[in-house]
Amino acid sequence: MGEVKPYYCTFVFYLLIFTSGKLLETGMKKRIVIFASGSGTNAENIIKYFQRTQFAEVVRVLSNKKDAKVLERAERLGVNTVSFTKEELFFENGVLEILKEVEPDIIVLAGFLLKFPEIILKEFPNKVINIHPALLPKYGGKGMYGNYVHEAVINNKEAETGITIHYVNENYDEGAIISQKKVTLSKNETPETVAEKVHILEYEWFPKIIEEVLRNG
Repeated sequence: MGEVKPYYCTFVFYLLIFTSGKLLETGMKKRIVIFASGSGTNAENIIKYFQRTQFAEVVRVLSNKKDAKVLERAERLGVNTVSFTKEELFFENGVLEILKEVEPDIIVLAGFLLKFPEIILKEFPNKVINIHPALLPKYGGKGMYGNYVHEAVINNKEAETGITIHYVNENYDEGAIISQKKVTLSKNETPETVAEKVHILEYEWFPKIIEEVLRNG
């Protein structure tokens, strides 16, 4: 039997370390699933944020609208997408089955306009979070989204607004608050200018808070 050269053993040793490290790194990545109903600017921002890290990745984007822009954005970034009907969202053998297969560490609602079903909340307790474009408990509840929120803020002459990132429960916008970020408003705001200020907060803080929740979970 031939002698094994020392340099060959060294090469194999470091190859095994490198391969094991890569496998460990991949296996440790947290898995994020995003639900969205609209254009998906927040979803795109979250995907890009985690594509720059080795900590977590968005593994699926789901939408209740088959023509939602968010699906196109996600696919362009290499993320698998699924569209579903309202009925499939609430059936045990519908969206829930997809989530069981994916096994997400966190489910993120980023502009998802349907009430989230209790069957999913029970299966993934304390793993579903949402972002709301106001400082809850103000301006929350059914029908309060987008410009409806910003118009209400202006009509009530609020001096500030912001975003609320919170856990999701069986009631609209009533889950435990994780984080709030504020922005000052002037007397000359319009729903459009308020939306711009809120979007800046969303883009800066939503991915960071998602990462914090995952790291502390």
